[in-house]
Amino acid sequence: MSRAANPQAAEQLSQAVWAVLANQGLERLTIRAVAAAAGCTTGLVMHRFPNRRALLTHARELLHARTLERVEGLERAAATPRAALRAVLAQGLATTEAGTLESVVWIGFLAAAVGDDELLALHRVNTRAWRQRILRLVAASAPEWSAEEVSTAALVLMGMAEGSAALASADPSTYSAELQEAALDRTLSALDLS
Repeated sequence: MSRAANPQAAEQLSQAVWAVLANQGLERLTIRAVAAAAGCTTGLVMHRFPNRRALLTHARELLHARTLERVEGLERAAATPRAALRAVLAQGLATTEAGTLESVVWIGFLAAAVGDDELLALHRVNTRAWRQRILRLVAASAPEWSAEEVSTAALVLMGMAEGSAALASADPSTYSAELQEAALDRTLSALDLS
């Protein structure tokens, strides 16, 4: 079995792609940088990721998979739809090192997707899946609301959570974890969803 087909090597490459994008930024996400981070040859990286778009696509898919697994668990563990809504939104804030790195990866992918129809299509698929989850949780939390009220509240909550994470990932001393959590709670309360 080739090293590229080895699950351990594949995981090592995945982690290297993630690390380069999260810690060095979009401009430094190259085959060479991923090879250096993984401690392997550029040939091995190119066997799995033939170009930069493949690196970016993998990073976005990895972000989606990690988030999906986490939010599924949070929903299952929540006692009420409102508790699930808060937990799902809170996990997307940049309140931890992992959350900050995920925000940086998300922003980097979005920046790369501008002007690239293939990357933009992938971004839209994953963002629309996220929107559907928030819509479902808002609707379950406020079953008396109209579809328009649910849609508006979901957009407010998504914008608040994603905007807070973006701001905090670039300036954590100004947008602390406590401030992000307080903003989420204030927004939920203002929408009568707390």
